[in-house]
Amino acid sequence: MLTRLLAGSAAIALMAGAAQADYTLHVLHINDFHSRIEPINRFDSTCSAAEDAEGKCFGGAARLASAINTLRDRLRAAGQNVIVLDAGDQYQGSLFYTTYKGAAEGELMAAIGFDAMAVGNHEFDDGPDGLAVLLDKVSFPVISGNIDVERAAALKGRVRDHVVLEVGGERIGIVSALTVDTIEIASPGPDVTFTAAIEALGADAAALTAAGVNKIIALTHVGLPTDLQIAAAVPHIDAVVGGHSHTWLSASDPGRQGAYPTFVTGHDGALVPVVQAYAYGKYLGHLVLTFDDAGNLLHAQGDTILLDASVAPDPAIAARVADLAGPIEEVKARVVAETAAEIDGSRDSCRQRECAMGNLIAEAMLDRVRAQGIQIAIQNGGGLRASIDAGPVTMGEVLTVLPFQNTLSTFQVTGATILAALENGVGRVEEGSGRFPQVAGLRYTFDPALPAGQRVSDVMVNEGGTWGPIDPARVYGVVSNNFLRQGGDGYRMFLQAENAYDYGPDLADVTAAFLAKSGTYAPVLDGRITRK
Repeated sequence: MLTRLLAGSAAIALMAGAAQADYTLHVLHINDFHSRIEPINRFDSTCSAAEDAEGKCFGGAARLASAINTLRDRLRAAGQNVIVLDAGDQYQGSLFYTTYKGAAEGELMAAIGFDAMAVGNHEFDDGPDGLAVLLDKVSFPVISGNIDVERAAALKGRVRDHVVLEVGGERIGIVSALTVDTIEIASPGPDVTFTAAIEALGADAAALTAAGVNKIIALTHVGLPTDLQIAAAVPHIDAVVGGHSHTWLSASDPGRQGAYPTFVTGHDGALVPVVQAYAYGKYLGHLVLTFDDAGNLLHAQGDTILLDASVAPDPAIAARVADLAGPIEEVKARVVAETAAEIDGSRDSCRQRECAMGNLIAEAMLDRVRAQGIQIAIQNGGGLRASIDAGPVTMGEVLTVLPFQNTLSTFQVTGATILAALENGVGRVEEGSGRFPQVAGLRYTFDPALPAGQRVSDVMVNEGGTWGPIDPARVYGVVSNNFLRQGGDGYRMFLQAENAYDYGPDLADVTAAFLAKSGTYAPVLDGRITRK
């Protein structure tokens, strides 16, 4: 299938380039790989050997390398111009990151041969030093124009605002921006400062234009809604290649989340194509841009290419992945529980409404500390990174769902603070924000049509098996994860909590133990969260 798809897309692009413009550029791109170095299954979790044997796996570093090399080599052999871009978030999502902390991701990116990468928020999960691990492994530029890292010793002089690539005798400017929410959703620390994405991109694009660069791509990690704003507002940008929102755009599949490319009327009235390629290496984006002699974009087309079992993995990369997997295979393979049905942990569910995975994690947290007088559990939906299919549950699957090594946090706050936390959690639901609150020991209703800060109603707390209205003045015991308790995802109201203890057991271990004692776990949706 890959040969047919690649040959078809290349042929179309070649004809477009020959007929319409003096210069054609092929942009191969991924985003939000999230350490899915091994192939994934349909739940975006690590694919088992049995699933692999049945041809049910997608992506993985070896398959991604094969797809990129096949298409890149074919296009270059035909005299075409090709660049390979990554829109950020290589980090976090599997035991490879937990074990190697970015070294494996960096090594494999270098082997595949990317031309540029945008910094993603998860590249800061282990602070500036964590991003430096990847930088040590790669020679291509890693860029972000709206962050200043010069006070961070590990990054000083190593993250550029933008880059100019020389391709086929033309200069291609790549500008970049990172979501400013990184301050809340990761750990960049006080020595990394941010400016607004549109402001920074505008300044960098203007500087490149003044230097005579007339073909500029924004490589961003801000999410599709902001990408659309960038395309509309920032002069001189010819295309936006984005990430962060895990949006699947397609020109051919009716199951898509939007068109590939999605066109936006730009600052000067010209159409600006915006693309994104879902996440986890499941798809490879292929955007074809055709320009006239003056650098005006005449045409844009392309598609996301599914990297399924028809794509043969690159043997050398597959062998290296197997070497890297050796030390962690025993942990991954250990069966910890059984589930009677799929446990839905998809971002489309867990960042919008009550989801089965959210209920599992919140109940596991509350079960662990209920004897300490804790009544309420709150878990951010963005902390849930995959679903689990029916049948045996391995520790590897649990760690794929909960890869962040977050620890259990217990604390005390008033009912008024809990109400503020819930408002924060649903305040950006229309954006698919990861702050959405999954809960246990609590029920609530929210209306996304109301203004942010006024959406939550009918909040009830379970007291010894009886549900009653929350009392804003009363102090409640709460369990969450250390990320939320320390103000992550906008939960700053928890920073002043009383009797806070952030160093409990790892959330993945808590969940595995809860599943193990449940016998055959039956996922549940019970109406604890009502969306109007």
